[in-house]
Amino acid sequence: MSAKKVVVAGATGSLGSKIVKALLERGAEVTAMVRATSKRSKLEEMGVKHFVVGDMMDNASLREALSPGRKFDAIVASAAGYTRHSKSDSTKTDTMGYRNLVDAAKEAGIPRFVLISILESDKAVTVPHFHNKYLTEKYLAEKQQPFVALRPGAFFDWADDFMLRKIKKGIVPMFFDNVDYGTIYTPDLARYAAIAATSLPESEVNTAIDVGWATPVNGDTLAAAFEKVLRKPMLAKAVVPAFVIKAIAPIFAMFSHNMKDMLEMVKWVNTGVYVSRNTERQKKLFGDLPTIEEAITRYCRDRHLI
Repeated sequence: MSAKKVVVAGATGSLGSKIVKALLERGAEVTAMVRATSKRSKLEEMGVKHFVVGDMMDNASLREALSPGRKFDAIVASAAGYTRHSKSDSTKTDTMGYRNLVDAAKEAGIPRFVLISILESDKAVTVPHFHNKYLTEKYLAEKQQPFVALRPGAFFDWADDFMLRKIKKGIVPMFFDNVDYGTIYTPDLARYAAIAATSLPESEVNTAIDVGWATPVNGDTLAAAFEKVLRKPMLAKAVVPAFVIKAIAPIFAMFSHNMKDMLEMVKWVNTGVYVSRNTERQKKLFGDLPTIEEAITRYCRDRHLI
């Protein structure tokens, strides 16, 4: 059987590079879609041999990058304007940019579009960068572009260097209140994306799939798991004090779209609704869900803490 030809949009990002690695491990022929100014060296070191130049805000570049002659079997899209990884990123990337990418994929006849969406994004109408993912899901359906939307919870390793420094000091940094929420370790998400792009049955296409750990987490459960794995006392501690979130940040949010978006996200997650409603489907398609302790053990091993 010939290798699946998969193009990755957002390949130079932290998650995108992990998706590239997972695809290569599954024997896929990976093409990285990059901007003209993007650095390619890390991807080349990983074994990526094929590159196309494309900007999600430039329709002409996308049509060229995804042209039918390239015969891609799937596209995986993990780009995110909200995170502002480069100067040209903006919220428009998450709205118009994704529409442009869907249009180009449809025009090229790519059989499968794997979207990295967000858990419960269809319900998060007050959180722009969450809800924009759902709007892309809807647009994929409207355009009749075959797709698989993976809906992960919060990235457990969301600020890796910062988190690692805190863990070494016996602190588990928390961004939300001590409320249950869904989470995922990004190497697992990358593996699920690679499976979705290369081997998920056609019967599972045109749908959204929740992905994450076997149970939701909170500060107490994370601290307890770290204590067990590292065999030392651990304390869950808020990254931002509550009074800052309630009294100071709203003032800055009046002048910053990103700050307002972040505050709305925190408020929404703190209501307790950011949890998977269907873990059995993930188990059926991708295997047993990681437990909190198992995932934290892998995180600690990957960072040479044990």
